[in-house]
Amino acid sequence: MTPQEPAARMELATTLPPATALRDVPAVVARIERLGFDTVHVPETTHDSLSVALLAAEHTSRITVRTSMTLAFPRSPMVTAYAAWDLARFSEGRFQLGLATQVRGNIVGRFSVPWDRPAVHLRDYLASIRAIFAAFATGAPLDHEGSHYRFTRLQPYFNPGPLPTAAPALYTGGVNRRICEVAGEVADGFVTHATNSHPSHLRAVVLPGLRAGAERAGRAGIPRVVVVSKSITGPTQAAVAASRAAARQELAFLFSTPAYRTTLDRLGLGEVGERLAEMAASGRWTGLADTLDDETLATLIPHGTYAELPDVLDRAYGGLADGLGLGLPLDPDDDEDFGALLEHLRRIPTSAAAGDPPAAGDPPAAGGPTDETTSAARGDAGSETVS
Repeated sequence: MTPQEPAARMELATTLPPATALRDVPAVVARIERLGFDTVHVPETTHDSLSVALLAAEHTSRITVRTSMTLAFPRSPMVTAYAAWDLARFSEGRFQLGLATQVRGNIVGRFSVPWDRPAVHLRDYLASIRAIFAAFATGAPLDHEGSHYRFTRLQPYFNPGPLPTAAPALYTGGVNRRICEVAGEVADGFVTHATNSHPSHLRAVVLPGLRAGAERAGRAGIPRVVVVSKSITGPTQAAVAASRAAARQELAFLFSTPAYRTTLDRLGLGEVGERLAEMAASGRWTGLADTLDDETLATLIPHGTYAELPDVLDRAYGGLADGLGLGLPLDPDDDEDFGALLEHLRRIPTSAAAGDPPAAGDPPAAGGPTDETTSAARGDAGSETVS
């Protein structure tokens, strides 16, 4: 399936658990493929996402390997482009490159990289990648000048040459309206953040932003939307409870980041976000999970047994997305039943079926009216988006 083709069925993705040791990646991705997932998302938390993606591609034969998300700003677009090109060639076209900004605190404090108009910066990063890909594929001179990057040199000696497959699709992700508009302008796909995958956020922020960006760029349709909702599920109610306990700590940590509180505020749960942020600021990490009680989790995250979940997710996301992300079963003994669940989830109507076809045609070249001047006029300075 290419980003330009309307999805005939719902794409099903799962995220490689971030703490997976490199030696364990082959077994975990083999299990993911065996379960029947279409895509494995490779995160960037404690490992380099592109290195892990290479392992994932090596030890699978069918599924798409998508970084979700590789952090853009700490890397030169040329460095990222070389790695993505190699991964596309090695995987025979199964690799997709997801790029995002992360939040200011991590980019400045953890990576010691400047934070400057992140939405404008990300747009130029994606445009740079596309320009480099085009030079790789055609051998034409590299000539890109944008808001943050200038690429004018690529001698034949340093050009890896064309791929036997299409160039990697470019995905991005985030929370706020500005970053969604950038995705609508220049991306092939968009992956929602776990804290802001609620249907209300999709309807109020993500889809309108994607449509506005696509319209401004003259694109017919919007990027593919993959929703990573952190659904809480299991074969029985007891298993659902165990899954809820496992998810609580991660979600509490994520919601403690002020930039991720959009959905909490929209649902009248702003005080929960404030309390989590205060605890994180004072280093009280171990108590975060206690702040997210069962009622709050039920409001934020889809719940249901394997028998219930297809209807739950259909009501929440039918017609709003082209792909859904789910976690792996906690107990491998449940894998057979979980595989059957995936087949039911494929039948949920996609956004294409509801009249939001994926974007057709190439994104605009850098330098047009959707470049820095237009983005700056929308007030992009200081926005915080996420991987």
